[in-house]
Amino acid sequence: MKNATLHQLKVFEAVARHKSFTRAAEELFLTQPTVSMQVKQLSKAVGLPLFEQVGKRLYLTEAGKELYATCREVFERLSQFEISIANLKGLKQGTLRLAVVTTAKYVIPRLLGPFCLRYPGIDVSLTVDNHERIIDSLIDNRDDLYILSQPPEDLDVAIHPFLENPLVVLASCNHPLAHEKNIALKRISEEPFIMREPGSGTRKSVQKLFDEQGLTLNVKLDLGSNEAIKQAIAGGLGISVLSLHTLALEGTNSPLTILDVESFPIQRYWYVIYPAGKQLSIITQAFFDYLLNEGKTVAEQTAFQGIFGQGRTVENG
Repeated sequence: MKNATLHQLKVFEAVARHKSFTRAAEELFLTQPTVSMQVKQLSKAVGLPLFEQVGKRLYLTEAGKELYATCREVFERLSQFEISIANLKGLKQGTLRLAVVTTAKYVIPRLLGPFCLRYPGIDVSLTVDNHERIIDSLIDNRDDLYILSQPPEDLDVAIHPFLENPLVVLASCNHPLAHEKNIALKRISEEPFIMREPGSGTRKSVQKLFDEQGLTLNVKLDLGSNEAIKQAIAGGLGISVLSLHTLALEGTNSPLTILDVESFPIQRYWYVIYPAGKQLSIITQAFFDYLLNEGKTVAEQTAFQGIFGQGRTVENG
């Protein structure tokens, strides 16, 4: 193990956690051959194979399990060391690690701007991923704070709402229902829906509403990104439900409109979350306090200008 490097351990830990060379490479911004080579070199340093392939699935060997447990301990100690150093430096230097769900990418960068201007010595590592992968990061305690619109119910975590996140029904501007008022939910259920993948927080909220009303959600197309959904709506492929924040930069000539539908907007919130009992560094605590005390004001100053410039509101579409 004298020849093993910290980089190799990080690569191995990512592969072991994901049980996939491909997903580890994506997370670490490396090529898959590079990841494979790093694991091969580490396996040579250990003197035993670390993984075994059974069919298409990847499993840890006994040596791999022991090394994975050791890596977790080492990285946890290093994380505590980073916190101690950051506290010694105060707010002059350090790194803030944030993990946010996909829709939050429309919000968090606008909030980070003023914060980074206030503390120019702080570097920010921002991970944007889907709900399930952010939950995995939360379970593994890989980041400082987590931004979610649907907090986990079965984890011991601290949960703090800091910003409204209303869900609205979107259609193209030339949709037959574009100028209707108080559209019945039953009428909307007859329309083809374009939705995020199953498991997304937005889709779960919409499905819950339709289930409560005894209606079927007519999903005709699943897409993996909000931008792709907006393009599909503009192309006349159907309607959708997205966070109002996804429209923040649409501009006055947006091809999209908010439909006035009963039971909408669905009122939700953005939550800042971290494992219960986690020791927050001075930098993390500063950003946490900033979100709770100033986040809403900063977001409202920059959000929705394009949509509201058209005379629309959340209440009347």
